[in-house]
Amino acid sequence: MIKRLIVVLVALGVLFFLIFGFGAFRNVMIGKFLATLPFQPQTVSTVKAVATPWQPYLQSVGSVVAINGANLSSEVSGVVDTINFESGDNVPAGKLLLTLRANNDPAVLAQLQAAAELDEVTYRRDVKQLAADAVSQATVDTDRATLAQAQAQVQAQQASMAEKQVRAPFAGTLGIRQVDLGQYLAAGTEIVTLQQLNPLFVDFYMPQQALAQIAVGQAVTVTVDAFPNQSFPGTISSINSAIDTATRNVQVRAKINNDSLILRPGMFANIKIDVGKPQNLVTLPQTTITYNPYGDTVYIVSPGTGPDGKPALLAKQVFVQVGDTRGDQIAILKGVAVGDEVVTAGQLKLKNGANVTVNNDVPVPDSPNPTPPNE
Repeated sequence: MIKRLIVVLVALGVLFFLIFGFGAFRNVMIGKFLATLPFQPQTVSTVKAVATPWQPYLQSVGSVVAINGANLSSEVSGVVDTINFESGDNVPAGKLLLTLRANNDPAVLAQLQAAAELDEVTYRRDVKQLAADAVSQATVDTDRATLAQAQAQVQAQQASMAEKQVRAPFAGTLGIRQVDLGQYLAAGTEIVTLQQLNPLFVDFYMPQQALAQIAVGQAVTVTVDAFPNQSFPGTISSINSAIDTATRNVQVRAKINNDSLILRPGMFANIKIDVGKPQNLVTLPQTTITYNPYGDTVYIVSPGTGPDGKPALLAKQVFVQVGDTRGDQIAILKGVAVGDEVVTAGQLKLKNGANVTVNNDVPVPDSPNPTPPNE
């Protein structure tokens, strides 16, 4: 029984030796075979790290608003009698734009004026009669009250007739006419819009944390999608006195010049506010950064020696501390020095110490203010 157990154990030992011995032999042979293969470099694109001026800024979006803007309408109903403007006209303040049909208003006014004139004659005559003791003081007082009443009726009729005239409340540019001659116009119906186009306001919101960085009088730069290659400078004119409790944002209003009159109220606007002083920071394309839970990294390419003992370009993985982004660029606060050659594409196939070859035929986006085509 013992001899049989010994034989079994010896057989098992021989079997394990053959299995593990064959595995070790296979690994050694594979290693020797791989060592005889040429060291294949990985193709990547790179960029030189440079220091560029970096201006910290805040960004927001908002709307262009007219300093004075109104949709004009009549206070009373009536039929349109005259239209004294054309769509798109620039008009001064007080310009008569439209009148409604007067009907019998002039006749009523003439009647009231005649009555007022008669009451004035009566009053002046009785004043002279009072001096001669021909009438009583009560009569003169009654005449004075009657005259004042008649004059008030004249003023009321004139005000009623003035309500049938629509005038420009301020100087500005008219929009498109919305009414026609002979049309019945109900009170409050829009006739035309009037907007003061220069200067303009831009209303936008900033988070409450930005209150420490903005102030009235601070410079802003505004851009609009309609004119992507133009910027419009301005200044902050007011900051709302209360924070919106729903969003914790504060409304800010800036005033901008529109001398060319190309901006229009209602436009969507991008607002940029420079804060602090410019700094010189190392900048790289955002594609150079590999984001990981344990830290952000880049690959730096530098000359070295390959496994075959020959000179080669080697990729070294380094941790970096990143800052703000600006267009296609990102600021590097730590980890990369000016002049370092950093991999911009092909990082996924790299490991620390990998041999690389550089091909920069296809440029990587690296603009602080990219303007992609609107397709």
